[in-house]
Amino acid sequence: MTLKKLLPILVFFVSFNFFAQGESMKDKKEQIKALKAAFFTTELDFTTNEAERFWPIYNTFDDKQFELRHQKMKTYMRRMNDGSLDQITEKEANTFLAQIEDTEEVLFLLRKKFMQNVKKILPAVKIVKLKKAEEDFNRKLLQQYRNKGSRK
Repeated sequence: MTLKKLLPILVFFVSFNFFAQGESMKDKKEQIKALKAAFFTTELDFTTNEAERFWPIYNTFDDKQFELRHQKMKTYMRRMNDGSLDQITEKEANTFLAQIEDTEEVLFLLRKKFMQNVKKILPAVKIVKLKKAEEDFNRKLLQQYRNKGSRK
């Protein structure tokens, strides 16, 4: 499996860990948001005008994406961990797969709309750099999570 396919799955599970930790999740989410803002600002060298217009759109997109992933993930994880997968019928499995596909489609459409909005603010070169910065940030976040887990 390639890193591009694996990274969203890993970020999904890292996010689930934050969700599972209750109240501290909000604090961690805010910490991550601040780190991401600093990282993106450095990587993309925003002008003042770009930053003022970009961040509200990005934060709205990021919040919606986070909510959707966590809302659906809670349902998926409950289903995967309740032991019922061993007795799942083909019809139930197809329904479950359809739900996962629907979530992926909603996430895709959310990202597509975000990109359309960002094209009005940033030049194409910065949008490409944004995509790379998101992947780099997620990779670094995952690495920190791994390092933290190995010290326990």
